[in-house]
This record gives sequence, structure tokens and C-alpha cells, in this order.
Amino acid sequence: MDKPVSDLNAADIGAVLKMLPHRYPFLMIDRVIDIQGDDYGVGIKNVTINEPHFQGHFPGNPVFPGVLMIEGMAQTAGVLCIKSLGWDQPKSVFFLTIDKAKFRKPVLPGDTVEYHMRKVRQRKSMWWYLGEAKVAGQTVAEAEVGAMISDS
Repeated sequence: MDKPVSDLNAADIGAVLKMLPHRYPFLMIDRVIDIQGDDYGVGIKNVTINEPHFQGHFPGNPVFPGVLMIEGMAQTAGVLCIKSLGWDQPKSVFFLTIDKAKFRKPVLPGDTVEYHMRKVRQRKSMWWYLGEAKVAGQTVAEAEVGAMISDS
């Protein structure tokens, strides 16, 4: 019998929904693959035209907002941390930092964004990651993000 995707080195949408408190329209990842503990993983986001932010960003020229790519990076990192701790869902997740954010190319409906997240450091319940968003192998954005996770 095949194992569900969330039992391997990946987290399918069901596992993501268990771990993260985010829901539509603010859930920015569909799954996480290639999980290597809390050290590395790749979040996947399938960008579709029916997402609500495209109504205003921008009518007639839909571009996926850069700030939502940063959020996708943070959500991917959150899944890595939560999964490595063995928790179902933490009580609190707090964004600590966003540094060195750069946007290289626009992301359009129909694109699949891969959020490549690599742990830079960890101190107690705080993690910092270097993220690189890619579409078809090309870097479209990058940033360093930090967060604190609490189960109290």
C-alpha cells in the first residue's frame, strides 16, 4: 500500500492545512516537497487567475504580488519547523524579520512557484531561513525570513 505524501519527505495539502493556521485566500502554498528535516524544503504554489488579489493587482495585467511570495516563503519555512518538531499545529507563529527581499521577475497566472527554503540558523524557538522563489528554474524573488514558533 502506498504511503500518503505527508508521510514521506513531503507534506500534501492535508498536512499543510493541519500545520498552518492560514486558509484561503491567504494560504500561499499547496504542498511542500523535498523536506530535509528543518534544514531544507521546497514549497509549491500553483498560481491561478481566480485568486482574489488579481482583481486589483493589476486589472488587465495580472501580476502575483511580491509580498505574497514572501508569505509563501514564510509558510514553507513554517511547515519545515512544525514538521521537525512533530507538532500538529502550534498555538502561535510570529514573523520576526524580513531582510534582503529582492524581486527579479514578475510571476503570472499559470506559473508554478517553487519556494526553496534553506535554514540559516536556529536559536531555541526561533528560526531564520534564506528563501529563493523560482519559476521554471529561474529565480523570481529572494529574501531572508525569520519567525518564532510557540506551543503555549
